[in-house]
Amino acid sequence: MAGVVELLAPFFPNGVLQYAVGGLFVGLGVVLIYAGTGISAGASTFLESTLSYVSELPRFNRSDYLASRDWRVVFTVGIVAGAAVYALTIGPGGWTTEVQWWRLLGGGILVGVGTRLGKGCTSGHGVCGVGSGSKTSIVNVVTFMAVAIGTAQLVQALGVVP
Repeated sequence: MAGVVELLAPFFPNGVLQYAVGGLFVGLGVVLIYAGTGISAGASTFLESTLSYVSELPRFNRSDYLASRDWRVVFTVGIVAGAAVYALTIGPGGWTTEVQWWRLLGGGILVGVGTRLGKGCTSGHGVCGVGSGSKTSIVNVVTFMAVAIGTAQLVQALGVVP
């Protein structure tokens, strides 16, 4: 095990502990949500189920959305609150990227479109789907990773910087 940690050390210059702890919390959260509700904790459905509060469109008012929207809102607020607590507790310089806000916004929109096209997001497919052995989720995660690696290589080759 120590050899694996040493092999991966260059990829994690700040250490691996925080990633391991974060992964354990994500996994525990997924297990608790599934055990308590029988529903996978993918995040892309949260927006659609939340829109059922303000929209009369049938797409947003499916019975499974209406039955689960309250805990989905709590879950989503928890994600945002967790990020806010992290940003507030690490002090000055808490913003951890040099990427301009408009690029983050554009990337977020593209990710949102991709989650609908892929019928789920990385948390749904990558954590819940792969963990449950879903072939569709495994194919989606391989596709996510291939596109992400290809995009990163293209962006680097073009010399695009944050």
